[in-house]
Amino acid sequence: MAKLNENYEAMVVFSLKKDEEAVKALVARFKELIEKNGTLTEEVNEWGKRKLAYPIHYETEGYYVLYSFTSKPDFPAELSRVLNITDGVLRALVTTK
Repeated sequence: MAKLNENYEAMVVFSLKKDEEAVKALVARFKELIEKNGTLTEEVNEWGKRKLAYPIHYETEGYYVLYSFTSKPDFPAELSRVLNITDGVLRALVTTK
């Protein structure tokens, strides 16, 4: 029997090319998307601005955010798809907790 809900984590690195308000808007946008399709198990853990291990699109710093949530098994694939096509997202990884 398939599980109804599972625990997931999404680590997202946002671009700092635009101003800080644009980053905060993206953080809030994905928080709302997760709350609409699942339940946040913890508060959004904002790690803040950190140096990247290697340059991505000529950027050496990114804004790291960790989302922990519970949802149905089909939502993480959709979240990953949306993250990967959104301008302002350098890298994103959604994993099972």
